[in-house]
Amino acid sequence: MGEFVNLEVTDGVGTIRLDRPKMNAISLAVQAELRAAAAEATERDDVRAVVVWGGGSVFAAGNDVKEMAGMSYADMVAASGPLQGAVTAIAQIPKPVVAAVNGYALGGGCELALAADIRVAGEKAVFGQPEVLLGIIPGAGGTQRLARLVGPAKAKDIIFSGRFVKADEALAIGLADQVVPDAEVYETAHAWAAQFSSAAALALRAAKESIDRGLEVDLGTGLEIERQQFAALFATDDRTAGMTSFVENGPGKATFSGR
Repeated sequence: MGEFVNLEVTDGVGTIRLDRPKMNAISLAVQAELRAAAAEATERDDVRAVVVWGGGSVFAAGNDVKEMAGMSYADMVAASGPLQGAVTAIAQIPKPVVAAVNGYALGGGCELALAADIRVAGEKAVFGQPEVLLGIIPGAGGTQRLARLVGPAKAKDIIFSGRFVKADEALAIGLADQVVPDAEVYETAHAWAAQFSSAAALALRAAKESIDRGLEVDLGTGLEIERQQFAALFATDDRTAGMTSFVENGPGKATFSGR
C-alpha cells in the first residue's frame, strides 16, 4: 500500500488506483509507487487483469509541474529515465490492462492511459498532451505511443497544439475505445478486465507480447516472434487442458490453471 498509489484485488482483477488530491499530479513519489504497483500486479498470480483508475473525478491531470519547475537539465537527465519507466512499467504488465478514464487525462496522465491496452472513457473525459505550452514535449511515451495509436498526423496535431481532446473526438480517432456515462466508467472497465479472470494466462501473455513487440519491428521479425510464442504455448498445462476440453466437450468449456 503506497501513499498515493494502491493495488486492490477483487475476483482476479487488480485495480491500480491513483489517489493524490486533488488532481492526481504525477510526482516523483507517484512514479515510484506506480512502478511498485506494476511490479506487484505482474508478480501476483491472483491478478489476471488490471484496471488503472484515478477515481471518479480525474484520471491524472499531468506530471507535477511545480516539482519539475525547479529542476535543472542535469536533474532531468537523472529523472527522465524513472519518469518514462513508471509509464513503461504499466505498459509492460504481461496481462490485459484497461485505463478507466474519468475527467482529465492530460500530459503524464494521458501517457499513463496510453500505456494501457484499451481505454474506457467517461462522457466528460478530456485527453491531451499540452507539454508544448510549457516549453517542453511529452517525456513519458506520448510522442511514441500516441503516434502508434492514432497515427502520426493526428498525434502531431494534438502534441503541436497542446489542445484538449474531448471524449467524442477521442473515440472517433481511436484514442478512446469506449465512451460511457461518467458513473459507469470504472464498472465498465472492471467488467472488461474480469472476463480474463479464468482465462489462459500464459496465452494472454504471449498474445500481448507478440502484438506489442511486433509493432516495434518489421513484419518478418514480428512473424518470428509470433511463431516462437505460439510454439512455446504447447509446453503449457493450459494448452493441454484447452485442446482436450475442445475435443471432448466443444469450444469454450475449458478450465485453465494459468500454468
